Parts: sequence; structure tokens; C-alpha cells
Amino acid sequence: MAQPTISNSTDFIRDIIDEDIRTNKHAGRVATRFPPEPNGYIHIGHAKSVCLNFGLARQYQGTCNLRLDDTDPAGESMEFVESIIRDVHWLGFDWGEGRLFYASDYFERLYSFALEFIKTGNAYVCSLSPDEIREYRGTFTEPGKESPYRNRSVEENLSLFKRMRSGEFEDGAHVLRAKIDMAAPNIVMRDPIIYRIKREPHYRTETKWVIYPMYDFAHCLSDAMEGITHSICTLEFENNRPLYDWIVEKLIPANRPKQIEFARLSVSYTVLSKRRLIELVQKDYVNGWDDPRMPTVTGMRRRGYSPEAIRKFCAEIGVAKNDNLIDVALLEHCVRDDLNERAPRVMSVLRPLRVVIDNYPENRAEVFECQNHPQNPDMGIRQVPFSRVLYIERDDFMEDPPKKYHRLGPGREVRLRNAYVIKFESMVKDEQTGEVLEIHCAYDPQTRNAPPAGGRKVPGVIHWVSAEHGVPAEVRLYDRLFSIEDPESEEDFIPNLNPNSLEIVTNCYVEQSLKNAKPGSQYQFERLGYFCVDADTKAGKPVFNRVVPLRDSWTKIAEGK
Repeated sequence: MAQPTISNSTDFIRDIIDEDIRTNKHAGRVATRFPPEPNGYIHIGHAKSVCLNFGLARQYQGTCNLRLDDTDPAGESMEFVESIIRDVHWLGFDWGEGRLFYASDYFERLYSFALEFIKTGNAYVCSLSPDEIREYRGTFTEPGKESPYRNRSVEENLSLFKRMRSGEFEDGAHVLRAKIDMAAPNIVMRDPIIYRIKREPHYRTETKWVIYPMYDFAHCLSDAMEGITHSICTLEFENNRPLYDWIVEKLIPANRPKQIEFARLSVSYTVLSKRRLIELVQKDYVNGWDDPRMPTVTGMRRRGYSPEAIRKFCAEIGVAKNDNLIDVALLEHCVRDDLNERAPRVMSVLRPLRVVIDNYPENRAEVFECQNHPQNPDMGIRQVPFSRVLYIERDDFMEDPPKKYHRLGPGREVRLRNAYVIKFESMVKDEQTGEVLEIHCAYDPQTRNAPPAGGRKVPGVIHWVSAEHGVPAEVRLYDRLFSIEDPESEEDFIPNLNPNSLEIVTNCYVEQSLKNAKPGSQYQFERLGYFCVDADTKAGKPVFNRVVPLRDSWTKIAEGK
């Protein structure tokens, strides 16, 4: 597949790679990987890693593997694998033939590495309970205590580990631990667990295994076996780097990847913790992983974000060494900027108010030719029908408007976009509620086109849809999922869900040209925002998701306004 254009920006990771190339480390090779765990859908934070790893490989004419780190069968599934593959492709990247890997492909070899560790005295079978292991580990200020099973003989350890594999023991009865240093200042190095018993069927290996390697053991060895030169990960793995290096040096000394950490992405009004995203899905706070309010790649795609906009956002935020909270307005700005270039313009009325043009012939209809994009003539024109009865936005009429209100009201006139000037004549109200049900206007036939061809100028321009030709539609107005800036920092984040994150409007009307709009198609609804056709659309019954409003708050933030 065609690869996206990647800017060769400068950052501390590229500085490290440049120096490695200059000194001919790794024989001048650059090999990266994107290694998600298939226990959920990837999100915008993963997208940053995808862009970084695949971008580096392309910039340095290297390779980037996609590896599913499936070492914990609980919660892993082929559904998640397929979604990850689909989403990475959709973002515009491809790993090439023979570069799709699974950690589970290495289970037999990883088991052999564990046996080698035992034979060389670098690992032992520990029979402490999980609580006892935690107690023996010590604290940041106090060293740990050695397990009473630390000095088992090689023969006893080999026998117990093989029996663990054969399924003789229950979960938690034994673990295999690396023998390092229980007094190490870095707690990670205090005899970490590298294998545990877990009687959980694996989505690929089924019930073949009842012991599984820990992530810290499998991940570094998988990198080394695949010839990865630069293992790029987020800052929470910085303390684990000594363990990463220790394991590789002991087992594969000739092919040693370099681990480099960068700041993980945090976005305001969003949670990116996989555990929390799983909770949102499993407890039905959202409508699945592809809910357009979710920060998952599949959710953003369904909402109407483009891969170009996501890649631009990742390029804009760059790569940092320290964690910081990125304003979601920057992401929305990138999406809006992208859609402004690609989205054709159409008219839609979300909250319709019926307008009757009294002096327009009852059986007459005419067609206006409208540009699909004001700055891009190559997008062509569309035909928009006009008739005696129209719908306008309810907000575009006020019975008692303020002085600077430039829309329709008693004694006022406005131009209908791409059509005529109309003037208010009268209104019909509900006798009980006083709600305005219908307004009557007169049109000026001499104003068919915009000035100067259409004569005089009026202060206001509003959009409209022909009642006879308009297509009924459902519109889903999405807002931020959380009502506070940093929900990730809250221990109980659920109370901060935004109750107004979704409003479904069912009595909308869109232009006739959108009757058979295809899912995924993006449009600018004039004066309202950018919208995308949802997958729930059926023939003649379109459903639209609001991608972003027209208002760009990020530009004002960036300019200090």
C-alpha cells in the first residue's frame, strides 16, 4: 500500500538514531516495531506510537514490524487482533511481507530460554504466595528479603518448572523468578517473576499452555529475536529498562536492542488507560469500542476523523521526554483543518421551522446550481431544489430579536443562501404553548443571485432545505466524553462523564443530494459544522455524526485570544 508522507522532524529519538548510524551501531540498520497487546482496540495514544515507529522506519529506510504481544490470554481475542491490523492499515501504514508477528509464536522458544536461565542459575521456582512475594519485595527505602526457595538446586527447579508446564499445579502455586538482587535500589530488579501458571485458554494456542511468560520477559526477547535495533516505548517502562537489558544480555548478547522512552500521550477531557476504556465498554457507558466519543482509532474513524488529520496531530505534538496534557482542541483543530479542504458543502436543517413563501407559485420548483466547495472548483457543482415551502433553523428566527440579530424576525429580511431575499410577513403559533409553528414570508424575485447580479445586499444569510425535496435524517451531536479537563487523574472517573456528550436529533432535513450518501462520507453542513455519514445509515434514511463544530477554539488559544 502507498505510504503516507512523513516529515523528517528532529527530536531526541532521532538524535540517538543519527548517532547510532554515525558510529555504525547495529551495522547502520534501523528496525523498529509497534507491539500492542490484543486486549482492546488501539487509541489515539497508540496512533502516536504507530506514526513514530513506522515514520522512523521510513525516514531511515529501515523496517517496522507489527507484533501482537499476546502473552496474557485473559481478555485477548482475535477480534482485537483484527481491529489492530485494520486500524494500523487505515492510519496509512504497512509492515510489509513477513513482518507480522505474534509473541505467542515464540512460546516454545521462550520456554527454552527459561530453561536456560534455570540451568545457568539465573532463575528459580518460587513457591511463595502472591501476597508473600509482595511482602518480601521490600519498599523504596528498605531492601527486599530473599525467598526461602531462592537456593533450590538446578535439578529441583528444572523438575518443578517442567511440572508447571505439564499442568500439575494450580494457579498461583509456583512462579519462575529471575535471580538478580533482592537489595537492588530499583525494585523491578528484585527477583522479578518471569513465568506464572495461568489456566486460561489462549485465543491462538488454545489449551496447549498453562504457563505464560510475563511481559517483561517475552517483550525484550521478542525484540532481540526479531533484530529490532531501537525499542521505543513510553516513560512508564523507564524503570524496567535495566531488566530489559539484563535479560537480553544473559540470553542473546549478540543482538541487543536499545530501549528508548518517550512521554505517553495524554489528551484533555479524555481517558486513554486501557483498563478504563474497557470499563467504559463493558459497563455500557458507551456503545462499544467504535462509539464516536471513544478515543479509539475505530471510534474516531466512525466519527469522521481522517487518517491525515490524526497523523497531522501526531506530528504537531511531536516527541517529548516529559509527560504533559495535550489540549483536545489541538486535535479538533487538525481535524477541522483537514475537513475544510476535503469536505463538500451542503445545507441541512437540524431543528426545522416551517417557512411558507406566500407570493411564490404553489406548483413551481426551481433548481439552484451550488458549488460543492467555494475554494475548489474541481469538486464541481450540485443541484439544490427550491420550492414554496422551506425549512430553516429554528434559531434563525426570533419573535423579538436583539439589535444586532441579523437573521429573520418581524419587519426583517434575510437572504436564503444561494437563493432569494425573503421578508417576514406573519407567523402561526400554538394556541396553548405560544410556540411558533410556521412563519410566512414574501420573496423578492429580483434577488435570485447574490449581489451584484441579485441586486441589493441584506445583513443576514441563512441556510434552508426545500420541504418538498428535503430528506429526513437523524443527526448525532457528539461532544467531549468527560466534563473535566483531566479525568485520568481522578481515582473514580465515572462521575465525570459528560451527560451531554451525545444528543440525538431525529427530525432533521438534509439536501436531496444526500439521500443516498455512503457511510464514511464527510460534509460541511453550512453554518453548522462538519458531519460524517454513520454506518447505521440505511437506504434513503441517512444518519450523520457531527465530527467537529465550525468554531475553532484552538486557533484562539494558540493566538492568546
